[in-house]
Amino acid sequence: MRKQLIAAAIGAGVALASPAVFAQQDLNFDEYRAMLEDGNPAELYEMEGEELWKTARGPKNATLEQCDLGLGPGVVQGAAAQLPRYFADADKVQDLETRLMYCMEKQQGIDPAEIVNGKFLQGERRQMAALVAYVVGQSKGEKIAVDLSHPKMKEMYALGEQAFYYRTGAMDFACSSCHSQDGKRIRATQLPNITKPEGAAAGWGSWPAYRVSNSQFWTMQHRLWDCFRQQRTAEPIFASDVTIALSVFMAGKGNGAEAQWPGVKR
Repeated sequence: MRKQLIAAAIGAGVALASPAVFAQQDLNFDEYRAMLEDGNPAELYEMEGEELWKTARGPKNATLEQCDLGLGPGVVQGAAAQLPRYFADADKVQDLETRLMYCMEKQQGIDPAEIVNGKFLQGERRQMAALVAYVVGQSKGEKIAVDLSHPKMKEMYALGEQAFYYRTGAMDFACSSCHSQDGKRIRATQLPNITKPEGAAAGWGSWPAYRVSNSQFWTMQHRLWDCFRQQRTAEPIFASDVTIALSVFMAGKGNGAEAQWPGVKR
């Protein structure tokens, strides 16, 4: 019933405020997003994610209420603003999705393969998106504060920077092809300049986001996957090192800026 209510509410919101309507009125998408802020449909995913966080699931029939996102077991407030980070218990750098996967496996017994090999917005991947919405919603307005001091964080930052400039695929594109200059856009989408702190903050601090054009909530893992797809190159494995490294690079460059999670996109 909850999913039906979410679908109905989102559908109604999109019908009432489609991009085409605003284009006809000659309004830009910054104004459009601002008008949606008070009623961001991502709030419905946040509600679903909070329920999932507190619901016993998986072979171990346990909740995620003791999941440590970096600030202590069960602490969600402000946690997303400090991710990705190095976790000693896993001995690796993890972003929000990979940390949630770790908790789901350790505490609930849910096999990470169900998420890694799943399809976006289906099954456990959909559950993941809802959990992400809930967690990032608890850091809205917080300052991005990613700790880059650990050697493995420094290693990931360097890998992310290398991946950002690496040209590949049929079009010989890199992330930097779209995100290394001011004032660039694709159709109605404004492209942040990730090479500058303010651009990195705008890119990192506004995803995950609800996408009005397809009535879907996208996590950062989903966003990065789609960037690779648009480069016409090999699509990354969900939660692979290159996706985490790119997140460390963006988050690290955006340190100190205010996060606007979850965002609203075209």
